[in-house]
Amino acid sequence: MQTILGAGGTIGTPLAKALIKYTDKIRLVSRNPKKVNKIDELFPADLSDHTQIDRAVEGSEVVYVVLGFEYKLAVWKKIWPGFISAVIAACKKHKAKLVFFDNVYLYDRAATTHLTENSPINAPSKKGKIRQQVSEMIMNEARNNTLQAMIVRSADFYGPDNKNSALGIMVVDNLMKGKKAQAFGDVHKIHTYTYTPDAALATALLGNTEDAYNQVWHLPTTKEKLTTLQWIEMIASALNTKANVQVLPVWLMKFLGLFIPVMKEFPEMNYQYEQDYLFDSSKFEEKFGIMATPPREGIKQMIESLRLP
Repeated sequence: MQTILGAGGTIGTPLAKALIKYTDKIRLVSRNPKKVNKIDELFPADLSDHTQIDRAVEGSEVVYVVLGFEYKLAVWKKIWPGFISAVIAACKKHKAKLVFFDNVYLYDRAATTHLTENSPINAPSKKGKIRQQVSEMIMNEARNNTLQAMIVRSADFYGPDNKNSALGIMVVDNLMKGKKAQAFGDVHKIHTYTYTPDAALATALLGNTEDAYNQVWHLPTTKEKLTTLQWIEMIASALNTKANVQVLPVWLMKFLGLFIPVMKEFPEMNYQYEQDYLFDSSKFEEKFGIMATPPREGIKQMIESLRLP
């Protein structure tokens, strides 16, 4: 049994599709799970309730944590550490391996210009410090040989069925409505994005590769050093429209936060857009010989999915 905690989301759905190559027993865990494959076992659970995590993990050989809690610092502080502690305890009890899908928030601000698995860890944001705490909890268990675990990381997302990504909401959606694309920071800085189907396929492969455990892996991501503006221009070209851009300064994000609560969460992360953000997945590529989907192809697929009703 391979179990996905956070099924049905941006990574959970393509991960379920990818796992069919490795197992005929897949358990999908979320509030309202829906089958992706005919063989899937549906396991409704509220994962913010730690008492339900043990039952969700029981019988699993591999557990994938791919869920995301509400993008709000207060929620992250309250839920993430306790949730991971419960997942670790359940995996140890039931002798399951753990694959944790992570972001890059824990890396030092200066490391953003070239992120590798060995980049210094020194989270510059409050949300990043929570992710750093969670990462350390998992890898401490791995180092102590009390749990077989790995952390897989991706850059910011783009791809099909991914309506909550920055590129999806601020660029594709706006341009399709005849509005200006919106962006953070300096649009002339490099900003790499991970294509979600690539991330899911690689996560399934890593979870089923014995010698990949007790390590950190960067998931396959384009090596093209594209600036934010170049991403917007490629998307505009695919939509046959002009690449008009509105840059949102920090003061405007804070002001909009008075009316749109989630906007309050963005200013502390703006450093990722004010300097080059280059995500390096060479370690994965060298081991498995698998490269990322070219951005133009990924953008085409993203646009096609967002056009669907």
